[in-house]
Amino acid sequence: MKPSEFNHIILPMRDELLGYALSVTKSEDNAEDLVQEVMLRLWDMRSRLNSGGRLKSLAMTMIHNLYLDQQRHESHTAAMPDNVDIAVDDRRAELRDETRLIRDIVAQLPPLQQQIFRMKEIEGYTADEIMLITGCTADNLRRNLSRARTKIRETYIKIMMKGVGT
Repeated sequence: MKPSEFNHIILPMRDELLGYALSVTKSEDNAEDLVQEVMLRLWDMRSRLNSGGRLKSLAMTMIHNLYLDQQRHESHTAAMPDNVDIAVDDRRAELRDETRLIRDIVAQLPPLQQQIFRMKEIEGYTADEIMLITGCTADNLRRNLSRARTKIRETYIKIMMKGVGT
């Protein structure tokens, strides 16, 4: 499956997958995490996917199985001392917060930088694919990607330093 087919077939399923994940997990954060994980796994296996196949069923099965894996993992960690559970839960919450923060920072980038960053770092497009889609030259692509990364890093550090100072 080509990236364009993936974007046309798989990405529109996201809301339906999120609804299913929410019905299973009863938690918006966990549902979002499951859907993101499934989307990444589908992206990684896109070369083996058939656009005519039962992709929605596959994605929903993946969500279900990931959820069951999480439940098994949580039942194994339940035997750990309480302070370990708290540390694990705190770290999960921190990671979700960091992910949201970075998502918010990316959303504040200029449109072209935002698009290039998402395509390269989140969606996994190659530089050649990005240049073809956006019409950028190789120099413009590198420049915009570098500026986006720098702005994200600087904004993230500035926000984190504010949090330390309070």
